[in-house]
Amino acid sequence: MTTVENDRTETIEDVLTRIAELAPLIRKNAAASESDRRVSEETIAALKEAGAFRVVAPRRFGGLEAGLRSLLDVSSAVAEADGGAAWVVMLSNTNVWTTSLHPGRGLDEAFADGPDTIVSGVLAPSGKVRKVPGGYRVDGRWPYASASLHADWTTNGALLVDDNDQVLDQVAVAIPRADFRVEDTWYVAGMRASGSNTIVVEDVFVPEHRVASLGPYLAGEHICAHPDAPLYRGALTSFLNTAVTGPQLGLGRAALDLVRTKAAEKALAYTTVTRQADSVAFQMLVAEAAMKIETAHLHAYRAADDVQAHADAGVFPELIARARIRGDVAITLRSINEALNILLDAHGAASFAEVNAMQRIWRDSNVAARHAVTLPHVSMETYGKALLGIPEHITPLI
Repeated sequence: MTTVENDRTETIEDVLTRIAELAPLIRKNAAASESDRRVSEETIAALKEAGAFRVVAPRRFGGLEAGLRSLLDVSSAVAEADGGAAWVVMLSNTNVWTTSLHPGRGLDEAFADGPDTIVSGVLAPSGKVRKVPGGYRVDGRWPYASASLHADWTTNGALLVDDNDQVLDQVAVAIPRADFRVEDTWYVAGMRASGSNTIVVEDVFVPEHRVASLGPYLAGEHICAHPDAPLYRGALTSFLNTAVTGPQLGLGRAALDLVRTKAAEKALAYTTVTRQADSVAFQMLVAEAAMKIETAHLHAYRAADDVQAHADAGVFPELIARARIRGDVAITLRSINEALNILLDAHGAASFAEVNAMQRIWRDSNVAARHAVTLPHVSMETYGKALLGIPEHITPLI
């Protein structure tokens, strides 16, 4: 929670109330946001005013510092109206969180204009960093940079190299909007509004305090730097993986609500059933989809609670605990996708009409579920190896 100007303590419930009030506006703009391949400025401004971008920002800058469970609540609430807008909210908040792990001057700069800073970013080391007096020179191209079109800052992975181009370390680099450009490359089947374009940085100087070695954060060595802020003691990969499930939960709820609402007025095609709701077969499909959506929520929130419990205790989770969180995320993504396919069967071919939000929900969910950091088959292999005590893993992001 944080304190607002009238001395009233603002909570995450206040933010959720405002998002609920905004839902008609966000829903109204959703189709245009997809067509324009960027979330509408009206929606972004409204979400900023609602506090959606300050969920995990530090309290000392006016943020809520509210936690991972709250981020799932907020991003899923936005996704009930628009998946693309929810993805921007979620990705910005996760990048705000990673920025906040590194205390110092960089935070003062990032939040100089308040807690509603929008931060894009890509973890993959798609750039190069070279040491120079007082800092570093940075070059790189980072595709799939969600929220790029609205970002005030970007925080990207890069390789620290010497004069012979030999790799010395993997680092994270924070860069303000004035020092990067966005290349229009995001032409996709779903999540079109997320603005996940390519960020380009060309021979930009970055001071030392905006560059951090990534290895210590992956190993949990940042925990001791936040004795009074448990939120920022969370395991890096576990936090990021779990956060990605938020929009999916909202997309699942939106699809279920749409199918249930239409069931009272829509006939079961080429049958004698005049209302889908009266069909036993339809009832069973809806029930099965609803339970898969409930399953997704149970796994996502269990993962969020596990991340926070370790953070509260100031303990970096054991490998098997981190791997199980990846397993929770995999089940969440698969359950939502399976539920959507069942709901498409129930709702019928009308689901794919351009005027029907179902087709956009389905496309947004399926594209988002293939995010490289959370591929379900990689996560399940990771958990299986951990359960069997196999030390060789195919990803360091556990």
